[in-house]
Amino acid sequence: MARVGDWITVNDKMQSGYRYKLVAPAGQKFADGFAPHFAPAEMLALGVFEGKYMNDCRAEFPAAWFRDAKLSDRPDPSVNRFGIKSRQPLGEWRRKGWIMGDDPRGWFQWYCRYWMGRRDPEIDPVQIKRWRAFARHAAQVRHNCDAGDLFCRPRQRQALLQWSYDPFI
Repeated sequence: MARVGDWITVNDKMQSGYRYKLVAPAGQKFADGFAPHFAPAEMLALGVFEGKYMNDCRAEFPAAWFRDAKLSDRPDPSVNRFGIKSRQPLGEWRRKGWIMGDDPRGWFQWYCRYWMGRRDPEIDPVQIKRWRAFARHAAQVRHNCDAGDLFCRPRQRQALLQWSYDPFI
């Protein structure tokens, strides 16, 4: 298990030789006002990103994260918690400016690395601001759905899960 002070070296399909240092304990010392509902392992076990997001970068993260993960060799909407298509091509993410800093896979990769203990004083505030802005989707689900009706707004619920908000509201 990686600890504070360890260096993580990344060699996967999207990054080779990228290194970062863990400066906070895993899952602790988050910025004020940043309180994700789920740990990355929980998100993977519930079914996110059509099972295709983390397949080639398992060596970077704890093996325990993948023990119960719902993964697929190709994008498979049935793997998602709410059984719907939930991803756009990476080119679309780039076009919209959603890829930033040292995280070519986007927000969830940033979050996984943040959870592990990496801190980036330039990118962290931007990604946390994006996470906070996503709260509007939870408000829309609460406003438009009966409590416990998980079939109401499944796309928004899946998106909430993928941003570590509670979709079961």
